[in-house]
Amino acid sequence: MSSRLSTSYRMNRLFHEDRATLIVPVDHGVVWGRVPALESPVAVMKSFLDEDITGFMVTTGIVRSTEAMLARRPALSRVLAIDAFWPTGAPETGTGTIIASLEDAVRLGVDCVKLLLPWNVSDKEKVLYCERIAKVISDAARWEMPVMVEPVLLNVPRSPEVIAQELEVARVAYDLGADIIKITFPGRAATEMLVNELNVPILVAGGALSGDAASTIKDVEDAIVAGAQGVVVGRKVWQRPAKEAKEVIGALARIGREKFTRHW
Repeated sequence: MSSRLSTSYRMNRLFHEDRATLIVPVDHGVVWGRVPALESPVAVMKSFLDEDITGFMVTTGIVRSTEAMLARRPALSRVLAIDAFWPTGAPETGTGTIIASLEDAVRLGVDCVKLLLPWNVSDKEKVLYCERIAKVISDAARWEMPVMVEPVLLNVPRSPEVIAQELEVARVAYDLGADIIKITFPGRAATEMLVNELNVPILVAGGALSGDAASTIKDVEDAIVAGAQGVVVGRKVWQRPAKEAKEVIGALARIGREKFTRHW
């Protein structure tokens, strides 16, 4: 399997030949404000700098606050969230919007931009999302900037029906031209299906803190074995006690090195 961006400089900063991508997201505040354990996103980033991760998912404000720190850690990639949706608690009446431009992303030196694709929203919002994402993808080609799209159903409990709908929306994201698809772990079989059907890297998101550390580690192992090219895990790591968080991120890194097969 090969990607149209397989020789891209930025894509090869995000993805490695010998290990799965392991991104720690700290961008939650732009939608949810003071998230527990993420009151200081820079402090959270500092706590993971010496761990075996590959990068962070950030916002414009966080990039500006950490430019010097990350300049001294050039191996770490950065994915910039450039849109947001409010309120996530009422998706049927909420509104999405762009919060940073592609020019901002290039100027800030990030490696990828990320957009949501929520689908349990009004038909009007679906149209606007598809228009925005398509335009970002078109404009991003001028800057050789990879675009990550996250299909999601907002504020609903995980169920087989929700997972099935998110898989359908992943196909919408692919057909819009996403270079990378980030999706909350849908199970091993469904992840393998996406990997086989879509000719772009699949990243699995951890989602909200739930279960014990062992369940998080098992889900990540299942995702990587199924062919996911990496994971984006935040709350399921940094909302745990500090010692446990380091143990979990270490375990995820080991799995990402030992179980990984590159698919693009």
